[in-house]
Amino acid sequence: MPSSYVEDPAPGHGSAAPRAAFRSDAPALSLNGEWRFLLSPTIGTAPEGIERDDFDDRHWDGIPVPGHWQLNGHGSPAYTNVRYPFPVDPPHVPSDNPTGDHRLVFDLPDDWADQPAVLRFDGIDSCGRVWLNGTELGVTKGSRLPAEFDVGPLLRPRGNLLAVRVHQWSAGSYLEDQDMWWLSGIFRDVTLLACPAGGVRDYTIDAGYDHLTARGTLRLDADSGVRLSVPELAIHDLPAGQTAEVADVEPWSAEEPRLYDGEVHTDTERVPVRIGFRTVTVEDGQLKVNGRRIVFRGVNRHEFHPESGRVVPREFAVADIELMKRHNVNAVRTSHYPPDPAFLDLCDTYGLWVIDENDLETHGFSELGWQGNPSDDPRWADAYVDRMRRMVERDKNHPSVVLWSLGNEAGTGRNLAAAAEWAHRRDPTRPLHYEGDSDCSYTDVYSRMYADHDEVDRIGQGIAGPERVRELPFILCEFGHAMGNGPGGLLEYRDLFERHPRCQGGFVWEWLDHGLARHDAEGRAHFAYGGDFGEPLHDGNFVIDGVVHPDRTPSPALTEFAKVFEPVRITAVDGALRVTSHYDIASTAHLDFSWTLEEEGIEIAHGPLTVPPLAAGATADLPLPELPATGAESWLTVRAALAADTSWAPAGHVVARGQSPVAPKPDPAASAAPAALFGAVDPDVTETELRLGPGEFDRATGQLTSLGALVVEGPRLDLWRAPTDNDRGFEDPDEARWRAAGLHRAQHRLVGVELLGDALVVRTRVAPAGHGFGMRADYHWSADRQRLRLRLDVEPEGTWPCTLPRLGLRMTLPGALGGAEWFGRGPGEAYADSRQAARIGRFTSTVDALQTPYVFPQENGNRIDLRWLRLTSPDGAGLRVDGETAFAFTARRWTSEQLDAATHTTDLEPGETIVLNLDLAQNGLGSASCGPGVLPRYRLHPDRASLTLTFTPLDPDPDPDPDSDLNLDAEETPAP
Repeated sequence: MPSSYVEDPAPGHGSAAPRAAFRSDAPALSLNGEWRFLLSPTIGTAPEGIERDDFDDRHWDGIPVPGHWQLNGHGSPAYTNVRYPFPVDPPHVPSDNPTGDHRLVFDLPDDWADQPAVLRFDGIDSCGRVWLNGTELGVTKGSRLPAEFDVGPLLRPRGNLLAVRVHQWSAGSYLEDQDMWWLSGIFRDVTLLACPAGGVRDYTIDAGYDHLTARGTLRLDADSGVRLSVPELAIHDLPAGQTAEVADVEPWSAEEPRLYDGEVHTDTERVPVRIGFRTVTVEDGQLKVNGRRIVFRGVNRHEFHPESGRVVPREFAVADIELMKRHNVNAVRTSHYPPDPAFLDLCDTYGLWVIDENDLETHGFSELGWQGNPSDDPRWADAYVDRMRRMVERDKNHPSVVLWSLGNEAGTGRNLAAAAEWAHRRDPTRPLHYEGDSDCSYTDVYSRMYADHDEVDRIGQGIAGPERVRELPFILCEFGHAMGNGPGGLLEYRDLFERHPRCQGGFVWEWLDHGLARHDAEGRAHFAYGGDFGEPLHDGNFVIDGVVHPDRTPSPALTEFAKVFEPVRITAVDGALRVTSHYDIASTAHLDFSWTLEEEGIEIAHGPLTVPPLAAGATADLPLPELPATGAESWLTVRAALAADTSWAPAGHVVARGQSPVAPKPDPAASAAPAALFGAVDPDVTETELRLGPGEFDRATGQLTSLGALVVEGPRLDLWRAPTDNDRGFEDPDEARWRAAGLHRAQHRLVGVELLGDALVVRTRVAPAGHGFGMRADYHWSADRQRLRLRLDVEPEGTWPCTLPRLGLRMTLPGALGGAEWFGRGPGEAYADSRQAARIGRFTSTVDALQTPYVFPQENGNRIDLRWLRLTSPDGAGLRVDGETAFAFTARRWTSEQLDAATHTTDLEPGETIVLNLDLAQNGLGSASCGPGVLPRYRLHPDRASLTLTFTPLDPDPDPDPDSDLNLDAEETPAP
């Protein structure tokens, strides 16, 4: 056959009709393992005759199947977000089309009967031509969709030769521009499945639920002679085509994933099935499951592993789902293709709502004004319907799948409409989603991505969008772009989802950073992104945008998500506790409640809290527990935790937490003036030095040079932070404004140093070169014998053109002060618009552990609302900082400028000192890397401000604990 099939828009040929993915008691043989492999640079240079038994492949390499050849020493990965990495000339692809030939010789098991069989490929990227024992079976396209070939008559007991020619580019590549690494090969399972005569060819189970009567209906559609049995429901041998009614059935939901074990069977084959009863409807402008409005607290999930790409071992899929459940994620959109079928089995079992998305995206045509888009080109009509058909037939029996999605960012056109029409006809039990159908002419829910808070509010009020969409449920199929440090603003989205019944949540973009594991020239591990493999066209680190790092370590964004979207809300109202259930379906009967009272971060009392089981959406007001008196700032924390082990977390796992103040921090200003508090001492002045209490200053500059035995530099005003990915956002980014204003190169000018009674006053002006605006910064120092007090007064001058990255102080300390303890919010990082997960308490960490290792280095590690901070060496010597008002801190072994210059974590070399920032505030985070920027209330504008801190040098402990600075806060904190 000529290679014209590669550029044929048709979906391929030779494969059997699509059907459900299932395993039975019929024989099956996995063909996964090491295959022989040869990569040729073009189709024309690929060898002829690879399908022949006598072809010599001894000089070929081995390659794992499933696998991508670019991750196994052949070629290189490439990443683009929108643009195609080849000339856009559909359906043509480059002549330089890498072609990977795969060969496997296998034997049948001794007990394999002479019977029909199919050869199943669960995923080949992007086009595969298949032969078995010299006979061509056909061609498959649709990389993340299954293809089965009838092979029974071709099999032989020994020495079966399976040959597959895989092309990196094909006409199908135009439909697979899905914001991910371009990776090729046979990357999902290959299986030989026996199909006994008179067995189960295919089946569809329709298990509906009537929430008014609590009755279920069960129907099996299959060939004549196929039957369904569900012993637990006393259903035995229900024939295909008949419906059974079941009284008092327990329905399936993401919160209570009740499954009934059964069998679809004939006399020659038995298929185990797990059945979930549920009904999905769109009514009253809302998406409902079992009669209840649901809210998607979801994530978008690409399939990815940092070493094997889209080959994701089952244990990692399990780890993903368990991590989601532990962080209050209740839904997954399978962006932007159907996942490995085993993942949906897990969603059924663990309980997740799923939007199952078709393997379709043509986003690169947006760069051409959608000219030539296959979505409206009749040559591609069969491919569009074929892809939808293969997904729906494969996944139709999963109760977790509540919506089908036509695909993503493929414009609009007749082929999408045709795929929608087919899906509606084939499966009227599930609504249809597609964000690109902006007027919902062929879809059932209104979907947007990255709509800002104001637009969501207007949609919820029914005053935005075309007339038809105002009557439909609204979801954000993508929001909260989690690229680097962020997103900010999740809380405000949650409030809108709760305010407007039609606004039914959304899916954060996205679950996982797609960083590929690499080592630099010195052998240091890091994660790679676009451009790291020499691609001429790439989109950099835009592929690093998940709430989980590539090694599946949760980022602070996931912890924030867990707190914002916790299913139980606990607040203090008028001297009582209010507990509100935000479950959609389940009650709170599976939770235990407890309380803890802490005085300045130290627990002094605790106990259980009796909360009656609350139905979904219900509220209970409870009296406060009896609390002992406290003499310092005290906080009451109430936690809701699992009462028993579940499949995804042990008993005691905290799913929600509320905190309220019991006794405020004493106000020093209420009892005495600051100078009187200090018992001030007078400065001791020489020609070169000035001593004030425990501090020594340079007489000429007024700069602090030592504090007790500590050699220090600073503190002085700091306005700069290493920009985050969201600071570097798409439209009119904050970073561009900050750099244009010169904030990254601000200069400090000394205005004067003077002694005013017992105080040292240092007056400065901080401003960037080339501009007339600036910031007055006056440092007012006073002291007693043990402590040094600083009041920083700042006042902007001139017309400032932008917000400030930060406003605070920077100083350097000896590198030995590697232990941190603080009373304030923690244990993790927090920012103005991403702070819900941080609770008030006393926390310890090492300075090194304070860092968040974002794949692309940027501002991180900020701890907020501090009352005091201690930085110490192992012997206890160090520094204590107290704030008269709350402050924030970061501590690192590199400067903000070094952090700003780094592009990978290996660029950050620890220095000999610790750089300490003590901040009044930082600008918020937003999600402008792809979405709205910082909300107005979280923007840091230049204004008059003061920050007052007290510095106390600490002497060594008499009996030091050598591990004291390694005592990390041990509490698991998805939401506590």
